[in-house]
Order: sequence, then structure tokens, then C-alpha cells
Amino acid sequence: MQKIRKGDKVVVLAGKDKGRTGEVVRVMPKDEKAVVRGVNMVRRHQRQSQTQEGGILSKEAPIHLSNLAVADPKDGKPTRVGIEVKDGQKVRVAKRSGVTIDV
Repeated sequence: MQKIRKGDKVVVLAGKDKGRTGEVVRVMPKDEKAVVRGVNMVRRHQRQSQTQEGGILSKEAPIHLSNLAVADPKDGKPTRVGIEVKDGQKVRVAKRSGVTIDV
């Protein structure tokens, strides 16, 4: 079971965006990276085509999973994630508060 999934609220632990929070847009398990909305923004040159305009665009770049932590549902601070079995289902649990993360 993955510790960080698409749709999770996460806190950045290291790097230029340390302390910022955002929602996970995409997870790439093979590369051990995730794209977080509004975090790790980079500027890329886009060539003009018939369908889209050219110019310099800002977009999110992937960030390594080791630099992310799930935000605790209670207070929004970073927490580690544990896995427990409840009613025959594996659920993710915040180590900080004991609250289940899965809905």
C-alpha cells in the first residue's frame, strides 16, 4: 500500500518550497516522485503550434517522495503514515494523531 496517494494533502519537508502544502496531482511510483499542485514550480519554454500559443509557461515539476509528508487531518502538520487492518481492509493511519487518512 502506498503511503502517499493522488489527492492527499502533503507538506514539503526539504527544498526551495520547504513548509508549503499542496494536493498531490500525480504519483510516479517507479521514479519515486510526485507532482504537487502549486509546489516546485518551474518555467518552461513552449513552442507555438496550431492548437496552442507559445511562450514561457509555469508548471509543477515532480518532487521526490522522501521530501514529502502527509499532512495530519487534525492539525495539518506533517506526519508519518502507518497501515492498520480495520474490518478486513487496510487503512492508512496518521502516526501523529491516530486518525485514519482513508475515507
